[in-house]
Amino acid sequence: MKNTPAPISALLECAPVIAAVRRSSGLSLLSDNGISSEIVFILHATLADVASRAAAAKDAGMTVFLHADLIDGLNPDAAAMQFLKTTTAADGIISTRSGVIRCAKDAGFLTVQRFFVVDSQAEETVMRTVSQIMPDCIELMPGLITPVVGRLAKKLSLPVIAGGLIETKEQVMTLLSAGACGVSTSCEALWRI
Repeated sequence: MKNTPAPISALLECAPVIAAVRRSSGLSLLSDNGISSEIVFILHATLADVASRAAAAKDAGMTVFLHADLIDGLNPDAAAMQFLKTTTAADGIISTRSGVIRCAKDAGFLTVQRFFVVDSQAEETVMRTVSQIMPDCIELMPGLITPVVGRLAKKLSLPVIAGGLIETKEQVMTLLSAGACGVSTSCEALWRI
């Protein structure tokens, strides 16, 4: 039986920067003592390597989230979520699709629903979707939309992560000050703050 991961909010309180890993080479950095992230988002994988990538991150002591929409060879549906639950060490699923989030929740995963905020209508969509789906956490992209992150963090009763285009410590600090609970970034230098 797999250990139940801590709630996302507790993990982010300890270490608000999330390592967003695209390449397998990024996973090797996670075992480095200087990495402060408690959570890793595995953004790309294939059906053939998803289990080994999740295991490598888990071995590094991370809480592991798989981006289900970006696993080559996987049709992210209910059967796929059950497959990932039984064959990987993953703790959670990321997706932009509400149906995938529902299936992931049903399979027992923690969930992060990712939203691309491209116009003023997007805020209403986020509010409506969150009330219907109730993911464990949301991620707003691009992360540099500080006013939107702040407004939604105040309105929602779940953790808000900012992700995408975040490249400096100052940007991380601004987003956290605005109300984000965490920041996901593929900028490896930021994994150490």
